[in-house]
Order: sequence, then structure tokens, then C-alpha cells
Amino acid sequence: MNKHLKVALAMPADVAAGIFPERVLDALESGATLLSREPMSEFTSPQSLALLAEADALITGWGTAMIDGSVLDSAPKLRYILHSAGTVRHHVGGACWDRGIQVSTAADANAVPVAEYTVAMIVLANKRILQVAREVREQRSMLPAHEIFPDLGNYNKRVGIIGASKIGRHVLRLLQCYELELVVADPFLSDAEATALGASKATLEELCATSDVVSLHAPSLPSTRNMINDGLIASFKPGATFINTARGELVDQDALLARIQQDDLHAVLDVTTPWELPAESPLYTHRNVLLTPHMAGSLGSELERMAMSTVAEAHRLARGEALKFRLPPEQRGLSA
Repeated sequence: MNKHLKVALAMPADVAAGIFPERVLDALESGATLLSREPMSEFTSPQSLALLAEADALITGWGTAMIDGSVLDSAPKLRYILHSAGTVRHHVGGACWDRGIQVSTAADANAVPVAEYTVAMIVLANKRILQVAREVREQRSMLPAHEIFPDLGNYNKRVGIIGASKIGRHVLRLLQCYELELVVADPFLSDAEATALGASKATLEELCATSDVVSLHAPSLPSTRNMINDGLIASFKPGATFINTARGELVDQDALLARIQQDDLHAVLDVTTPWELPAESPLYTHRNVLLTPHMAGSLGSELERMAMSTVAEAHRLARGEALKFRLPPEQRGLSA
């Protein structure tokens, strides 16, 4: 193993403390040379410039400063950016791609908890657990749930997945052990690929109009803004559940709220527009909404999965191997 691969951390100190505790840094140093355990939160100080001058690879995280041409001019040996989270669009500048810097991400690792959250919510939604729990709480009675919700249960329910992203694909793989009818809408997915994921391909319109649960996993792009528009929202089946763990701006939120207020649509929202809703938003209090604070992705113990994925990438480079999770330049605009 070539421990002469020189690695530097580039992210805010609090982010580094959460993702890269000492035991993870120990693991990193077992196969590569870590130039400093103190991360760079900027690229202009003498300390940062000294690290940049020596680094073969930067390990980045949430809040990393923009890596542009001026930064690269100070990093003549830099060949790799290893991101310990998902999207790199906020810190990997165009100059990195132009100069052939190879970029890796931990998006696959971060997809795991999002998919697990989604599957849990799908199962709970079809079982009507959230609605039953609400009725038990309000009525103070162990009521006959099957009489109030005669359609409850997961057997043969139709679940629609919008977007065959890393997360969408992992959701489909996890759902294959359930006796559900799975459909997926993605213009870039072939029928054969859908079949391999245990699903049938459907149009977005068909999926929204026929699914008992609709779960959104598309990237946030100019072309996907408000892709879940008022027409699609109006077409949701009465009693359906809509789950969003992607981005709030993909949904016409006013139309969604109006449909929820008709009292025939349920929603599980881990993201909204804006992410911090005003205190008076009805989404906080409506009985048909489960609102969580953008927590489907890696948090707590799950952060170490992303960190160790990044450490493994550094070790591959040290062994002279290719990156496993390299982000191809042509896909940089498709990441969430």
C-alpha cells in the first residue's frame, strides 16, 4: 500500500468533528498519509496554502469552500476530490472538471438511510399506522382499526417510485421482499432495468393516478422544479400517501396543501419549500401530514458509513486502484 498518498481535510471544523471522529481518522491513516487532523475551512490562510501545496487528494464535506481555479493553482499535486456526502455542486467548481480532477462522492452510502426511511414510511402508510395512532390518541380508545380503515394493509398495494436515482433504486430493491405492486417513472430507465428492480415502468401521470403510495426521488434541477404539479396532485387517488425525501422545490407546495386540506390525501414530508417553514404553515398542524426536519439522510450513527466509504476510496487510491464511486463529469449536473 502506498501511504505516500497525501490527503487533506477541507470542511468546517464542526462538520469534520461529526463525520470524522478520531477513530475514523485512525482508519484513514492506516492506509494514507493525512497531512493534518485539522480541517481547512478556507483556502487562503498560510496554513491552508501549505496543505494545498502538498495534497494529492482533498476529503470534502458539507460546507466546504468553493474549489475554483485559484484554489487549484495553489494545489499543483491535487488529483482527487473525495466528498464525504452527496452532491458536490456547491463546492466543486468548473475548473476542477476542466483540469481533470477525479471526483468521488459518498452518495451511495447516503442513499441507504434515505431508502430505509422511505420504506418504513411506505409500510406504515399502507398499514394506516399514522392515522390509527392519531385516532387512538384523540379518542382515548383502542378502537377497531380495521373497521375505520378497511383498506389497511400492504398486501398487493401499488407503490409508485418517481426517479430511478441511487435512492429510488435502493428503495425498489428493499421493497422487493414485500408483496407489493411496484411501478417506477423515470424517462431514462428502460423497461428491462425496471424489471430487474422488481418494478414495471409507468408514465408519471399513470403512476400518480393509480398508486396507493407515491414516493419522490428525482434530482433538483431547473427541469424538475414543480414537476409534481397541480394536475398530478389532483390526480392522486383518494386516501393515497405522498412521500417526499428529495427536495421541496420539486413539488407545487400550494397545490399539495390544498389537496391535503380536502382531507383525502396524506403526506410524509422530510423536505419543504422553504426548508424552514413559517410558524403559521398549516403543514405543521394538519392531521394528514407527518413532517420531519430533513432527517432521512445520514445523521447520528449513519455519518460514519459515509466517512468510511470515503476512507475506503482513499485506500483504493493508495493501492493504485480506481475510485469505486467516481462521479463522471457528464453526470455532475444530475446529482441532487
